[in-house]
Amino acid sequence: MNLDYFYSGLDAGAYKYMGCHKLDKGVEFYLWAPHAKKVEVSLSRENHKVLYPLEKCDKRGIWHLIIEDCEFRYTYKFHITPPKGKKLIKFDPYAFYSEVRPLHDSIMYSLDNYKFTDAKYIDNRSLNFDKPMNIYEVHINGFKHSHDFTTYKELKETLIPYVLEMGYTHIELMPIIEYPFDGSWGYQATGFFSVNSRYGKPEDLMDFVNECHLNNVGVILDLSLYHFAVDDFALACFDGKACYESDNPKLVDSQWGTYKFDLAKGPVISFLMSCASMFIKEYHFDGLRLDAVSNMIYVEGNKDLGENEDGLEFIKRFNYTIKKQFPDVFIIAEDSTDYQKVTHPIEEGGLGFDYKWDLGWMNDTLRYYQTNPELREYCHNQLTFSMAYFYNEKFILPFSHDEVVHCKDTIINKMYGEYEDKFRQCRNLFIYMFTHPGKKLNFIGNDIGMFREFDEKRQQDWNLLNYPMHDSFHRFFKDIICIYNTFKAFHQFDYDQFSFKWIDADNYLQSIYIYARYDEENCFVVVLNMLATTYHSYRVGVPLPGTYHELINSDKDIYSGDNNCNPKPLRTR
Repeated sequence: MNLDYFYSGLDAGAYKYMGCHKLDKGVEFYLWAPHAKKVEVSLSRENHKVLYPLEKCDKRGIWHLIIEDCEFRYTYKFHITPPKGKKLIKFDPYAFYSEVRPLHDSIMYSLDNYKFTDAKYIDNRSLNFDKPMNIYEVHINGFKHSHDFTTYKELKETLIPYVLEMGYTHIELMPIIEYPFDGSWGYQATGFFSVNSRYGKPEDLMDFVNECHLNNVGVILDLSLYHFAVDDFALACFDGKACYESDNPKLVDSQWGTYKFDLAKGPVISFLMSCASMFIKEYHFDGLRLDAVSNMIYVEGNKDLGENEDGLEFIKRFNYTIKKQFPDVFIIAEDSTDYQKVTHPIEEGGLGFDYKWDLGWMNDTLRYYQTNPELREYCHNQLTFSMAYFYNEKFILPFSHDEVVHCKDTIINKMYGEYEDKFRQCRNLFIYMFTHPGKKLNFIGNDIGMFREFDEKRQQDWNLLNYPMHDSFHRFFKDIICIYNTFKAFHQFDYDQFSFKWIDADNYLQSIYIYARYDEENCFVVVLNMLATTYHSYRVGVPLPGTYHELINSDKDIYSGDNNCNPKPLRTR
């Protein structure tokens, strides 16, 4: 334990000593409460009636206590006497486990209860730049369940087989740290080290990750490290004054009704880096997706308000520290700004992320497919613009949960037209997505054509697969994933300009786009017809002479199309 490192914002291992830990004959507590006049802890074994005083062992605000002959199995909470006012009852910010909401006491827990067997996967994992990366974004309770909440154990039995069946390479879990309000989906959190108790125990989550690795599936954790929930028992005004938030009241409130972390305070930086480090080291997560990066780059996420200097410095320190400790774990930025070099090394003036969500591509693409086909000639460049900037960063193409909530409509329902037209458009959309350079991400429900927006209280509408149109769309989705995974041209050289070439980017009158994807051995030609017009004789210029075989056609009858296909090989002239 090096408290100088902790206070300087350099400690990514603070979880190993802060909070509550088991001793050979007792329990030890460390708590950061710099403004407190007095700190005590109570245990459920005495119905919280007995208070054990902590001793201030560091003038900068660390409090310490050892309770001897205490079993490691009770709930506990801190009683903090602030500089002014009434005594505060607070949880442990570093607790590994907590009571199920609406209760919120911390629970004594050890992360040593589970033994991983995934060494082979861990030893061989990489940043996936030259490999398929097809991410299935999951809200645990929104996938499949038969009661109020699914569990990590049930997820192991249902989600992993489905991911293997479809061909997804990674699962991205929406936040699973403790949070009080179900409707926040974990983005307004309280317990940043506490695995969500709604779904099970820490070792249950570890077992889920371990099983994913045994099946060659990576697991990404979505973390929201910009802000936190303001519930009285948690981080807000932790010891009567601002600890985790800014001392300046004007800089505290976020746009989501939460408090922003003060990213200039050393103990806060150590807190957040330690959270990330714990989930990678103790739970074996393979990647992190950081939420609200735009707000860390610019003040309130608004370029016109200027750069967020503290946020930028935090990003660089966070990425440098985590990457130095875990070089084979990737960090993804959810960033909607045009800030440059987000995925460039810090040594080269970048922010040090491995990937960035291409939210510009997502917005342009969905806006195009929502447009009446008769008017698409006027917005033709919405589908060509992405390649003008694509090689500036290492992008992931996302159709995430953000696009299927808050009355935005689901992906299938965004498509222009009536029922069958929507499926035709959506099949076309996903051929475009999976043949466009960049890694892929889709939220649960995208692959079965869900018309209902996401609701954290309900599972997916799996009954839709009883309907032929949805069932055939599901088959199509599986087939296009198979093509993406199988052929190197669609994933190995994503960030190498030689792998993509426009053949016809300017046919706005017919709304047709043609481009080629290459690997070291093959050339694939992608033809996208965006209008309900069939051409029985349409000439396509190709870069290489020879014989071309149609690999997939979204209009095939097995996908509920009209079977306007090219069943025979096509020779060049």
